[in-house]
Amino acid sequence: MNSDWQPTASIDNLRRRAGIVADIRRFFAERSVLEVDMPVMSHCAVSDPFIDSIEVAYRAYPQAEAETLYLQSSPEYAMKRLLAAGSGAIYQLGKAFRNGEVGQRHNPEFCMLEWYRPGFDDQRLMDEVAALVEPILGLPPIERISYGELFERYLQIDPHRATATELAAEARRHLDVQMDDEDPDSWLNLLMSHVIEPRLAERGALFVCDYPASQAALAQVRKDHKGRPVAARFELFVNGIELANGYHELTDAAEQQRRLEADQRQRAALDLPQRPLEMRLVAALQQGLPDCAGVALGVDRLVMLALNTEQIGDVIAFPYPRA
Repeated sequence: MNSDWQPTASIDNLRRRAGIVADIRRFFAERSVLEVDMPVMSHCAVSDPFIDSIEVAYRAYPQAEAETLYLQSSPEYAMKRLLAAGSGAIYQLGKAFRNGEVGQRHNPEFCMLEWYRPGFDDQRLMDEVAALVEPILGLPPIERISYGELFERYLQIDPHRATATELAAEARRHLDVQMDDEDPDSWLNLLMSHVIEPRLAERGALFVCDYPASQAALAQVRKDHKGRPVAARFELFVNGIELANGYHELTDAAEQQRRLEADQRQRAALDLPQRPLEMRLVAALQQGLPDCAGVALGVDRLVMLALNTEQIGDVIAFPYPRA
């Protein structure tokens, strides 16, 4: 008989997952952080060239011409619009969607926890991420290291000053690489994902902070202790698995628009689809986004780590092949 009707996760694992989700909601309730529910569908899509949005066709009635909408890869844009409207501290625990993400730790439909804290910077938000994650995973205090220190420790390279040629040579010392790219960030991302991240598995839990300014995404840029411009951004790795990504959020509307348009130009250069930019986010920043820090955390991966399993199908009932 066909067994595809059955869940891939055991009922016991789903019960344990439900307990973790309840712990998350209790954590924010104790801190008076408001739970919100942002739209899953939007008229606009994420600008990041390395995230592919899933398109959906909306029709006002069955024979109507279809209008293209986008399943959101993150509730970030909508949550920032809410922050600008005066919501105060908020979180969302719900579904996000990304094309092409299927594998051992990926599912195109996944559970994301995202929250924003007015008055926090990235350092203070790391404290709160640690307060949430450490008890769930039974971790000791989480170490912090800068992106630059990480590259200097493992590769003896200053990632903030190295040229694309130098980074390409370093990548070819470790990997069989055929690509040819003049963008230093392409090589930094390759070295990070294929050379450094595998070594982080032996480090337990680790916050990596102060990314290159060119990788700021939607984070503020500041000077580090050496006077170099860095992104006020962090990522949390646990046993080499990326679990969370946080920013001291950009509040400058003109800079936000510049970055969205730069992403669109990069998408065009890479022959990727041109999708509507979220200019309502720019308008929200013009109105006034409070100084805040925000973070997105992968709940499925958090449960995987808590249950000590390597397969995402062990912690969600019906992953993509059985959806």
